[in-house]
Amino acid sequence: MIDVMMFLLVFFVLISIDVIPAFGVKTRLPTSSSATTNSERHSAIVALGRDGELQLDGMDVTAAELVPRLLAIRQDHPKVSVIINGDRSVELQRVIDVMDRLRAAGFLAISIAARKTP
Repeated sequence: MIDVMMFLLVFFVLISIDVIPAFGVKTRLPTSSSATTNSERHSAIVALGRDGELQLDGMDVTAAELVPRLLAIRQDHPKVSVIINGDRSVELQRVIDVMDRLRAAGFLAISIAARKTP
């Protein structure tokens, strides 16, 4: 039993110091001095990777699949907010294109993820 606990502890430490990558697209968030936490609604996270990756809540999707999957989430959670988690090297036009698709589908609660500067 102690061996199992030590094994779990080692993996937790290795993941937390980024020796073993976590799931999803690896992004370096831009920083903002006014970043806040959004916890009042159910959040769906759209990740934009620097190499063209697109994910919804950690699962790979195409641009055509993004809106139908979000509509399915909205059926279960009517007050869903969409958080765009884009790498700081992603082109602004790509972020705007995703936001336009979301607004055209009726998603008005859209946020952009940023890391709060110390």
